[in-house]
Amino acid sequence: MNYKKLGNSDMEISRIGIGAWAIGGKWEWGWGAQDDRDSINTIQHALTKGINWIDTAPVYGLGHSEEVVGKAIKGLSEKPLIFTKCSFTWNDHGEITPSLKAENIRREVEDSLRRMDIECIDLYQIHWPNPEEEIEEGWQTMVDLKKEGKIRYLGVSNHSIDQMKRLQAIAPITSQQPPYSLVNRSYEDELLPFCQENNTGVICYSPMGSGILTGKMTRERIDALEEGDWRKNAEDFKEPKLNRNLQIVEKLIEVGNQYGCSAAEVAIAWVLKNPSVTAAIVGMRSPEQADGVIGGATLELTPQDIDLIESV
Repeated sequence: MNYKKLGNSDMEISRIGIGAWAIGGKWEWGWGAQDDRDSINTIQHALTKGINWIDTAPVYGLGHSEEVVGKAIKGLSEKPLIFTKCSFTWNDHGEITPSLKAENIRREVEDSLRRMDIECIDLYQIHWPNPEEEIEEGWQTMVDLKKEGKIRYLGVSNHSIDQMKRLQAIAPITSQQPPYSLVNRSYEDELLPFCQENNTGVICYSPMGSGILTGKMTRERIDALEEGDWRKNAEDFKEPKLNRNLQIVEKLIEVGNQYGCSAAEVAIAWVLKNPSVTAAIVGMRSPEQADGVIGGATLELTPQDIDLIESV
């Protein structure tokens, strides 16, 4: 496993981390049913492979993802770094509401600490800058919680450069979490270089395009996605984008065959080759899936490999 320092922190993080979105199970933006025992086994297996951080959020499964993470790390002699988020609250009916008010942030922090049975969150991130007029209040509250010892470092997710500048006026940003992959390069030209210039680490999510770039996602499998899997209605899984995306996968498989690697590992290696990127968040729902992506952290793509991939 390779490691890299995250922004202005003292954390040396593995080039890929465990993404805990899917292990939240069924909810409005879920990935379908998931067995908690599989999730726990997967997390513990991935940690033995050198991965040293987990990225989750309270809203994943409406608290369930954090609870599963807590069970997976309970009793471990060497615990991983824990990254989680704030900005969403929900009621007894599962209706989700964005909020960055101080009282909400404080409640979310305490709930996350309780669910995962930890004393301090290593990286706490504003999940979405929504409501935008509240981002300064939310950020200042996070700064205060850091002083109180509840949080070690502060980060953002899905924020624009202008929004980051507003927060930087209050306190430095340790990390930014944008989506980034071969099928989503919208942040490549401006946001990623801005983060590098400002010593802000970048931990990308969806480096495999939410599964479309794994080499496992055929048209038949997409048609058979279960109800409750948000990807059934995602643009990248429907025409006209689907045909282009499957052409990209063919090139990833071609490159991977040279190294005995999966298309997923090539997709991850492509993301990590960007000098602005610190690490990639990789979803994994079984030990076998973990083994199928781990090589992406150390695979070194050549300029020729990159050209072949870029040709489509």
